[in-house]
Amino acid sequence: MGAILSSLFSAGSTADASASSSEPSSVITFHSSDLWQRHFDASKQNPKLMVVDFSASWCGPCKFIEPAIQAMAAKFTDVEFIRIDVDELSDVAKEFGVRAMPTFVLLKQGKEVDRVVGAKKEEIEKKVKKNREKPKLAA
Repeated sequence: MGAILSSLFSAGSTADASASSSEPSSVITFHSSDLWQRHFDASKQNPKLMVVDFSASWCGPCKFIEPAIQAMAAKFTDVEFIRIDVDELSDVAKEFGVRAMPTFVLLKQGKEVDRVVGAKKEEIEKKVKKNREKPKLAA
């Protein structure tokens, strides 16, 4: 079923997404605000961490960080990685207050839990690790 969802959400994905790898991308790209909104609404019922990468095809730092994001998506399989092109879905970028690219918004159950502005691999990974952990219960 995951492959079906990925094909729906990634339909029309550009060729620049990891052309050197034969593995399918584990980053979901949305090309429709309506599909994104349905996915986002459904995610509010799920405690899984979602990392939304707001980028643009013309953005040099976005292209620079893309392989690292692909690697994180492969490493942190319990985290959902989403890519949104700010020119294609400008309404979604505006809704999240995105003013620079790349911007990474970390969400849990529809609420922003963290944000990284810029191609800062170590900071993104640190925040993913911190936010993907389930709260520890007192003994």
